[in-house]
Amino acid sequence: MHIYVVGGAVRDELLGLPVQDHDHVVVGATPDEMLAAGFRPVGKDFPVFLHPRTQEEYALARTERKTAPGYHGFVFHTAPDVTLEDDLIRRDLTINAMARAEDGTIVDPYGGRRDLDARIFRHVSDAFAEDPVRILRLARFAARFPEFRVADETLTLMKKMVEEGEVDALVAERVWQEVARGLMENTPSRMFEVLRDCGALARIMPELDALWGVPQPPLHHPEVDTGVHMMLVIDYAAEQDHTLAVRFAALMHDLGKGVTPADKWPAHHGHEGMGTKLITALCKRLKVPNDCRDLALMTAREHGNVARAFELRANTIVTLFERCDAFRKPERFIDMLLASECDARGRGDARHPLRTRPYPQRPYLSGALAAARAVNAGEVAAGCGENKERIPEAIHRARVTAVAQWIGSAEGGRPYLAGEPGPG
Repeated sequence: MHIYVVGGAVRDELLGLPVQDHDHVVVGATPDEMLAAGFRPVGKDFPVFLHPRTQEEYALARTERKTAPGYHGFVFHTAPDVTLEDDLIRRDLTINAMARAEDGTIVDPYGGRRDLDARIFRHVSDAFAEDPVRILRLARFAARFPEFRVADETLTLMKKMVEEGEVDALVAERVWQEVARGLMENTPSRMFEVLRDCGALARIMPELDALWGVPQPPLHHPEVDTGVHMMLVIDYAAEQDHTLAVRFAALMHDLGKGVTPADKWPAHHGHEGMGTKLITALCKRLKVPNDCRDLALMTAREHGNVARAFELRANTIVTLFERCDAFRKPERFIDMLLASECDARGRGDARHPLRTRPYPQRPYLSGALAAARAVNAGEVAAGCGENKERIPEAIHRARVTAVAQWIGSAEGGRPYLAGEPGPG
């Protein structure tokens, strides 16, 4: 029995990065021998065991054979005579197909270390084409390691997989899982760049793919292209270490611009409403979690109003709070403001002044919400006596008064700064 650390742990060690988990491959053993050694079986498709002390995963060396479309269509084979090289050749990328022996020796039969030094993503063998999830994984790795490029022959293979419909066989949950993980990396835009390059984005998120080539007014969007804007926005959200829900909302906020008639460009009047329809369809198709969906819908609908915050009267602001259910869910409203701020920052390029210009709309609306929430709704309701039907309007008026007073205060009042990021 020989045990090797494999995959990401070896890659990250060689890159000098912290290692979170260790995966192991066991060569020359049978399931019975693993059980006799105290390992606990957990694998369903092929023998995987948990170490009795560390609880780390140990998989028997295996080979695979493609039997059906999609990523479930495999038959696995394990036996004591399956070699480490047999196991590694079935892995996705050369940089993930290295192993470390128990004496520390690096086993690298497919040039992983060479590609690691050259910062290249390269498939190990044609087996890459048998599993469409590998396209998503490679794109996610690009978001984690943005300095890496995809080898030409690997990109060609990925394009062929898309053309042959392999990506269409992916189940929604797996697509969302990989996209969500990529969104939480440091440079999410690289994930979408890779997916666009091979044609996969048009198959899994056509609503997003449609944004490239759609122009916006240069006055508010020096980058002009809507797709480029979305990538600047999502990378800014990552820089701020925002939650998945905020990042997804930032990614979705301008989706409606993809269906603006070309004769209306570069204006996009009404894109907010169109965006909510597209987001609803996308989230249903990919089975996006409710918290991500709901924040994305709110941000798409309201980000223009947030940008115009200083033009809104107190009554309009309170109506905005009510429409967003901000009195029951203030944290979600604040998250919407964060996503809207990302929209304002994602313009021009990484060095553009708009990225660092003050964004007072967020503290302004946050303060207004705090003032409105400070109103004692119970006391207002009690003051209505027996006229129960007057209670909602009375509470609304009291909140409007509180917001108006806050706006008039030294803290809340402030003129709209010329040159601040405009709506959209």
